Amino acid sequence: MFEAYLDIETTGLSPASDQITVVGIYVTDGSYERFVQLVGEEVTMTNLLEALRDVDVVYTYNGTGFDLPFIDALLSMNLAKDFKHHDLMLDCRRKNLYGGFKAVEIQLGINRQLKDVNGLEAVRLWWRYRTNGDQEALDMLLQYNKEDVLNLRALRQRLEVDQD
Repeated sequence: MFEAYLDIETTGLSPASDQITVVGIYVTDGSYERFVQLVGEEVTMTNLLEALRDVDVVYTYNGTGFDLPFIDALLSMNLAKDFKHHDLMLDCRRKNLYGGFKAVEIQLGINRQLKDVNGLEAVRLWWRYRTNGDQEALDMLLQYNKEDVLNLRALRQRLEVDQD
């Protein structure tokens, strides 16, 4: 059974006026694994479906309220309809773990290298890359997204959430 951990970066909070800048996806079945990042113009329905090929369940943090609505609005893909979706934020709340993903990581002792990067900084990094061609900004944004995605799996393991 293949599971995917998915996180997006955007230019803001509204699917009506903002864009998806990065989609990070880690796919594994325990022995096989692949990590994919779709960036800028690569963020398409076709590319996302290819990245999610063979996936049975998609794990997110607040995906119900953020990631999936963005993907649905901008790519016309209802991931919750096309795949089993498991929002780890709901498991956190059942265990009295509140706050954003970074706050929950701290509470559970999940390590992060880019401690000073958050969603707002991710937007700034994207615009530094797009406006100035700043490759270091893009590299940091992609590293931030990768940490988010990989830490989703660590979160699921810490919460001892069974595969759906």
